[in-house]
Amino acid sequence: MYQNEKNTLFNAPLTNLGKKQAQIASNYYQDKQITFTNAYSSTQERASDTLELLVDMPYTRLKGLKERDFGLFEGESEDLNPPLPYGDYFKTYGGEAEEELTERIITTLKEVMDKNGNESVLAVSHGAILAVFYRYWEKYAEVKKTERFGNCCILEFEYENEIFTLKKIINHDFSSIV
Repeated sequence: MYQNEKNTLFNAPLTNLGKKQAQIASNYYQDKQITFTNAYSSTQERASDTLELLVDMPYTRLKGLKERDFGLFEGESEDLNPPLPYGDYFKTYGGEAEEELTERIITTLKEVMDKNGNESVLAVSHGAILAVFYRYWEKYAEVKKTERFGNCCILEFEYENEIFTLKKIINHDFSSIV
């Protein structure tokens, strides 16, 4: 856990709402009879807790899947963020530059997919990581983003010849849960 200058903890746990959202995503996998050969999560608590609600299987926690380092903005309201894409805005405040973040997530997921036996992989990460990964591979996407990626959004990618091709986006309707 980290603390910013205001002593705000920002390795936030999964909320009750997040648990309900993860269950809906889990139901999607069960209903579609989707299984995974391997699973990976960010080292941050809420991501590993989400993965444990999604599937019942062993998994590996990877630092490369951690959320973006927002520097002094860690734990603060997202209302303070500039419009997307953030570029190197957070680098100025001790956070992670866009290029560093992009390199981290691309390298991590290529290494995961290049391992023997990783045929159908579940990787649980965070919103900023997801947005950067999508933008990097957008030119290969068969479907395009038309709305914000919500919590427990499922992006189905195909990995072939070191290229990730987005095949499907599932943004669940959580309006029925409180």
